[in-house]
Amino acid sequence: MVEFKLTIANPKTGKCYQRTVGDPNSKNLIGMKIGDILKGEAVDLPGYEFVITGGSDYCGFPMRKGIGSRRKRILVIKSVGFKGGRKGERRRKTICGDKIHEKISQVNLKITKEGKAKLEAAKEGEAKPEEKKEAPKKEKKAEVQKEEKKPEAKPKAEEKKESPEKKPKE
Repeated sequence: MVEFKLTIANPKTGKCYQRTVGDPNSKNLIGMKIGDILKGEAVDLPGYEFVITGGSDYCGFPMRKGIGSRRKRILVIKSVGFKGGRKGERRRKTICGDKIHEKISQVNLKITKEGKAKLEAAKEGEAKPEEKKEAPKKEKKAEVQKEEKKPEAKPKAEEKKESPEKKPKE
């Protein structure tokens, strides 16, 4: 089973939305490259149109245009995969290719054409069940803390009395 996490950027609002695409729809993404146009129907968002802007593989290596379909160690100068430090600094970094395959875990998309359905509505609908799950956990922790009582520590004065006194040598 192939599953991708989609990070959809809306350039008008500056917000990003995340969705998970399962097996039947994920097959539509395999073989596409960075810069390709993706129809919204392929990921259950009719009316939308997206541009693939990047992503990362299962190990977290970023995708980069012009590499191919596999990982490579390349010399990078302030670009995708390396922010750069001092002027003229170069580093050898591992970069993933620009083609989407089974081992890609995240795909970044940018909206070019909006559809009728709003992405916010889907996000709010997913968040409500999670809130219900979290509330009982907090209550259980509070109950456990009430039931567990820490043994009272003995004052330092009592500890000194229990230990045998040493006489100073003269």
